[in-house]
Amino acid sequence: MLQRYAVILAAGQGSRMKSKLYKVLHPVAGKPMVGHVVSQVEAVGADKIVTIVGVGAEKVKDYLGTRSEYAVQFEQLGTGHAVIQAEELLKDKEGTTLVICGDTPLLTAETLSHLFDNHQEQGAKATILTAHAENPTGYGRVIRNELGNVEKIVEQKDASSEELQVQEINTGTYCFDNQLLFEALKQVGNDNVQGEYYLPDVIEILKKQEYVVSAYKMDYEEEALGVNDRIALAEAAKLMRRRINKKHMQNGVTFVDPATTYIDSEVEIGSDTIIEAGVILKGKTVIGEDCLIGSNSEISNSEIGNQVQVKSSTIVDSKMSDNSNIGPYSHLRPNSTIGNSVHIGNFVEIKNAIIAKDTKVGHLTYIGDADLGENINVGCGTVFVNYDGKHKHRTTIGDNVFIGCNANLVAPVKIETNVYIAAGSTITKDVSAESLAIARARQENKPNYFDKLPH
Repeated sequence: MLQRYAVILAAGQGSRMKSKLYKVLHPVAGKPMVGHVVSQVEAVGADKIVTIVGVGAEKVKDYLGTRSEYAVQFEQLGTGHAVIQAEELLKDKEGTTLVICGDTPLLTAETLSHLFDNHQEQGAKATILTAHAENPTGYGRVIRNELGNVEKIVEQKDASSEELQVQEINTGTYCFDNQLLFEALKQVGNDNVQGEYYLPDVIEILKKQEYVVSAYKMDYEEEALGVNDRIALAEAAKLMRRRINKKHMQNGVTFVDPATTYIDSEVEIGSDTIIEAGVILKGKTVIGEDCLIGSNSEISNSEIGNQVQVKSSTIVDSKMSDNSNIGPYSHLRPNSTIGNSVHIGNFVEIKNAIIAKDTKVGHLTYIGDADLGENINVGCGTVFVNYDGKHKHRTTIGDNVFIGCNANLVAPVKIETNVYIAAGSTITKDVSAESLAIARARQENKPNYFDKLPH
């Protein structure tokens, strides 16, 4: 197989986005657009990837890192001018070069693979990826002759009224013979409405030199969507999420309402898990098998085991082990680890804490900076008092501890195994094993007090 290279066009500022964020870094389903493109290019086995970036695009380099090499387009003078910036990195190489835009996040590795294969099978020196568009406005048109062979590509601004009726569009993605690409780019002029150097002009140059120029029409028009404004960004996100949800359903996940379920591209979900309406799963979240993720739950960069129930709760950078459950209306903040068969009830907040198996935290409780053992009961209204105004302190609780309602555990404090904490106590000292800790004022009743009050 011929060597494969890729040039990703990512130098455009994206003025129509009206954003401080570089255009190709706008996320679609939790991943920057250029990240989607690079992932698909990697999947077709590109031997070298060169990303064309503009001045001030260091954040693109920071994001992609060593996954790509880079060339800078200092002036925005068109797509042909952008590609020629990669000449120093690719000019001596033999093989096929894919040119693809960094704002086309919906293109798939399957389509790109078909494009490469078609290019090789046809013995072409240039192959255009095309699509049929019901509304081709804004796209370059692919003009064919009476035999169906590609004659040229004409940009919207330069097309005649007859050419504007053509519905086969240029997606802006191509395969080229690498060395011929850079030879032809040196012959491209800028005699057009925009005064720019158009990459599609390479097609006409190669045809005049009697090289074979081919076109591969993709199966799904939606893949061709280029994102130039927030409207297209929202459309791309909708289409991507539909694709993501379909993949999970095909893998055995049940969606109660896929249209209102938002799942990022790198989320993993086990079979026989049920996802209810309004669920948002972000980042690199992994969810096991036989789980129930209840309506309006949001889970980010977290690991959820098997047979876990999450009811209308928020989980961030945390872990829930097998057979545990949480909610409704509870919150796992970062670095929380919930053990097997742990029950986290309603209106509970947990942060930077480890809770071992079979422990129950029923409701209306805050646990921060703590290590809890097994088989603990945490009563309603318990607060782990972890902050002294300057520093956070940690609480440690052993196995088989019963914490009564409305207790305050003032860190740093250690409570050993088999301890009872009386309801309403404020614990400021360590408690030894097998003890009952009571830290509250003795009750005193004042008879006839009502008569002393004005009324």
